[in-house]
Amino acid sequence: MKLCCCETVRFHPTPRNIDLCSRSKIRKRKRVGRLISEPSPGHFSSGEMDLAAARCWVVLVSMAGKQQRVAIFTTASLPWMTGTAVNPLFRAAYLAKAGGWEVTLVVPWLSKEDQVLVYPNKMKFSSPAEQEAYVRRWLEERVGVLPRFDIKFYPGKFSTEKRSILPVGDISQTISDDKADIAVLEEPEHLTWYHHGRRWKTKFRKVIGVVHTNYLEYVKREKNGYVSAFILKHINSWVTDIYCHKVTTQDVPRSVICNVHGVNPKFIEIGKLKHQQLCQGEQAFFKGAYYIGKMVWSKGYTELLQLLHKHQMELSGLKMELYGSGEDSDEVKASAERLSLDIRVYPGRDHGDSVFHDYKVFINPSTTDVVCTTTAEALAMGKIVICANHPSNEFFKRFPNCHMYNTEKEFVRLTMKALGQEPIPLSDELRHELSWEAATERFISVADIAPAMSVGQQAPSSQYFMRISPEELQKNMEEASAFFHNTISGIETARCVFGAIPNTLQPDEQQCKELGWNLER
Repeated sequence: MKLCCCETVRFHPTPRNIDLCSRSKIRKRKRVGRLISEPSPGHFSSGEMDLAAARCWVVLVSMAGKQQRVAIFTTASLPWMTGTAVNPLFRAAYLAKAGGWEVTLVVPWLSKEDQVLVYPNKMKFSSPAEQEAYVRRWLEERVGVLPRFDIKFYPGKFSTEKRSILPVGDISQTISDDKADIAVLEEPEHLTWYHHGRRWKTKFRKVIGVVHTNYLEYVKREKNGYVSAFILKHINSWVTDIYCHKVTTQDVPRSVICNVHGVNPKFIEIGKLKHQQLCQGEQAFFKGAYYIGKMVWSKGYTELLQLLHKHQMELSGLKMELYGSGEDSDEVKASAERLSLDIRVYPGRDHGDSVFHDYKVFINPSTTDVVCTTTAEALAMGKIVICANHPSNEFFKRFPNCHMYNTEKEFVRLTMKALGQEPIPLSDELRHELSWEAATERFISVADIAPAMSVGQQAPSSQYFMRISPEELQKNMEEASAFFHNTISGIETARCVFGAIPNTLQPDEQQCKELGWNLER
């Protein structure tokens, strides 16, 4: 996994003689009406300087005039408890809390027929306003009152084949042109596979993609999976290249590998309580091992049950509970019952539920997440985590309670060892690394969303007079590629061949009515 640092963060003019960054010495010098933050060399690592600059920028931009407008588009919404519903919601809230941004979260609106398929307990909403109220109430119960941010809805449909929500029509229209500064595409490949309409880079000054799901791992498990994964990898690289200026958390064109997600503050509070109990010599954990995740085979259940099946003798003392709901629940439960181990299966529930507080070991063999949210949550609660040594777990290597295995034998050894020892109390520094405050700082740094981007482009250099520069040639090729994609994505037959839901070029009359949109003919 490659690790990259973003460029120096640039700022608009701010009042003089303000020492806002005590950790880094900032030299101020005039350059095209901007200030440039330059931490003195030798004091900090490049990563520390990036984060220091990001922290300074949050304060500086809040003192500036016009706020930047950030629109966060995602592929799911509460009450669906999935990472692409929860993480973008927290990102919107904490960007709004940091100040300097006028934030809008843009989520899919489903018809009632699809809501029943997606939302737990057959929950249904009659209007977007009703669902918005639910989302805000859920958030405030977990983080308290935060600065307001807008929530808007775009039309979506649930694909039973892909087990995910796909956009209908040109969802960039959700944001008016006068508010189109920065777009954050949570799952950019997912949002652009079948995009037909205005090009994201044309509408927005900057487009940041945040990859959540390792679709290649999913596809590899299907028939002819490696061939399909090869094709999908190139399609993903193509669409993210033509629609995003920068992508985080996965190795695709224009990417910066960085974990920009945090955990619900509730998990950190649980961890602090457990830390206090351990420091006082009390027993903090009374239960053994567990796993929680959507109950589909590709979410780690295949690997987990295979490991447990092969090593039943060595793991004879293991008692483990599995929590999850999903399409494969019955099959997973039947497979678990065939093992000689004490494995029990329960319906899915919120990871912050009190039933999980006293578990000591979280076992997560899944490799289909880009960064696994449940692993971060378990570490925040002070638990020992057993997971695969895989790029998706790179961020967690710094945590002493995270034990990674390379082989099946290592899995057995680490699991049995973890059951017989107590977790190491988490330091304040590492606890902060899991927080949304730290994740927001990292996001600001790698996304490079400083106001200096609004400065007009410099005039072309005379050395390129009467000939095309390499940059101009690349831009022309990219525009031609985007034109080709837009043409293909506008042909219904081609869309269906590549897996789009039929008749999703435009929202239907019912969706427009529910969203208050004018139906285009």
